[in-house]
Amino acid sequence: MEQSLQMPPVKIVVLDGHVLNPGDLNWAPLHELGSCTVHDRTPPDQIVARAQGAEVVLTNKCPLTADTIARLPALRYIGVMATGHNIVDSAAAKAAGIVVTNVPTYGTRSVAQHTFALILELTNHVGLHARTVREGRWSRNADWCYWDQPLVELDQRVLGVVGYGKIGQKVADLGRAFGMEVLAHSRSETPGATKVSIEEIFRRSDVISLHCPLTPETNGLVNRERLALMKRSAFLVNTSRGLLVVERDLAAALNAGQIAGAALDVLSAEPPPAENPLLTARNCLITPHIAWASGSARGRLLDVVVSNVKAWRTGAARNTL
Repeated sequence: MEQSLQMPPVKIVVLDGHVLNPGDLNWAPLHELGSCTVHDRTPPDQIVARAQGAEVVLTNKCPLTADTIARLPALRYIGVMATGHNIVDSAAAKAAGIVVTNVPTYGTRSVAQHTFALILELTNHVGLHARTVREGRWSRNADWCYWDQPLVELDQRVLGVVGYGKIGQKVADLGRAFGMEVLAHSRSETPGATKVSIEEIFRRSDVISLHCPLTPETNGLVNRERLALMKRSAFLVNTSRGLLVVERDLAAALNAGQIAGAALDVLSAEPPPAENPLLTARNCLITPHIAWASGSARGRLLDVVVSNVKAWRTGAARNTL
């Protein structure tokens, strides 16, 4: 900290800080590094104007394309305030001598927790039944209990984890705690899980949970052909990237009763257009991309964002892309 403060101040611009910090966190550590302007949101046509003259630009979802980068001659550092970094043209940045960093592992525990919250809602329907009680259903009921959907015990069921990085491994840990057998599909080793092909994951799993990055190979990973391999009683959960799923194919499978249900925290376009077929699909739970957003996870994210900038200023850049 002392070394950073002795260095010349830099001009820092945060393009879209509201989702990371809607007011419960503190931007002060960034302000200590120089002149810092925080914008809650920045429309695409205002990115260049707002970032003009800045040496450091921090972005979550505001795109920094090759054209945008070329129009920002003072820019020396781009900090992505997230793990996914497809919003930055890294090749153009590298060619311009600009360092690009991200924050790789801040949300592991929160995303795994949310994944199991979705799984438990699919299997126990807590929210559904709590809502019917508040609506008076239990008070009017002829019997002392009722349930509107099958209640599924996870013990001895098969959890298929697609992508076995830190989040996938944490989800596998939680699955084993519930007594589940864990299958995994990954390019790397899968400690604690049985490594199988993607087809076997889809054929054998009672719950499939997606935790792989979006690449040309994984784009559209969940499609009509793979959904057809699944058990009619199986569930699909996606807390990774929306484009892993062909949404029209999943909606068709749900509406036909081909699989039992799905729970998604991510969609192909966010916010989703009203015509997205999953918004009205049968037995489809959707949360608004919040798996990462616990206060603890956002606090860790902001801490690493600041640490990344400090490390770059001392010539020891970390979490570079």
